[in-house]
Amino acid sequence: MNLDQALEMVSATDAGKVRSHNEDSVAFDASMGLAVLADGMGGYNAGEVASGMATAVIVAEMRNALARNSSAATDVRGGGPAAQKLLRDQIVKANASIYQASHSQPQYSGMGTTLVAGLFHDNRVTVAHIGDSRMYRMRGQDLKQVTKDHSLLQEQIDSGLITPEQARVSANKNLVTRALGIDPAVEPEIHDYDTQAGDLYLLCSDGLCDMVSDEDIGMALQTLAANLGLCAEQLVQMANDNGGRDNISVMLVKIRREFAAPGGLLAKFFNWLK
Repeated sequence: MNLDQALEMVSATDAGKVRSHNEDSVAFDASMGLAVLADGMGGYNAGEVASGMATAVIVAEMRNALARNSSAATDVRGGGPAAQKLLRDQIVKANASIYQASHSQPQYSGMGTTLVAGLFHDNRVTVAHIGDSRMYRMRGQDLKQVTKDHSLLQEQIDSGLITPEQARVSANKNLVTRALGIDPAVEPEIHDYDTQAGDLYLLCSDGLCDMVSDEDIGMALQTLAANLGLCAEQLVQMANDNGGRDNISVMLVKIRREFAAPGGLLAKFFNWLK
């Protein structure tokens, strides 16, 4: 069974009602079980350059890693869970590409991007994120935020300075404490989670979760889970209806059935390593 038979993936992105252009970027490859979303930052078009580089590099390098079994095997055997190592390696390459471009081309100086990525394999998902782009999981009627923002607001919440309710109306939104491409090295936060048939995963930029409450996001996911394309469009529309103050991007990944190894490119690759 190929992963594109086990996973259904869709995406939608929109500039919103205030911004003149869209600095978000999304990319996915269901056969690899890979979904990537980035929210760029920087002057002029630098933000969209950074986010576009992030998604393009990660997807392309992941394909290369799976195609180069012998060389990729050496990398994966270097330590740590194989999927985490594989995803981290591609993020490191994306960070280096963005950082180099920002320092070699003046018009891109200071550009960077947030990132959230999911790598689905063997009835699990390896989730990596940097910044305040998020992943949620809808399981049955329970919506859970999988990632934890790397942001000033989240640090203030964690320290008890403000409540989550106060954070929703704070003027300090969008102040991230970690981003891709800003420094020569970056450490993504990476965790593994078990998946179940019927799970629905949402990757989104803050243009969605800043404008739409988790309760309303959960309601849309429950109501429209049978039509992922319509669900993605509805989430974007809800953010725009509430003001659309930022770019809005969403990706939805539905687990149609279990995908225990062997199955899909990633599972075959890991089996080859054994």
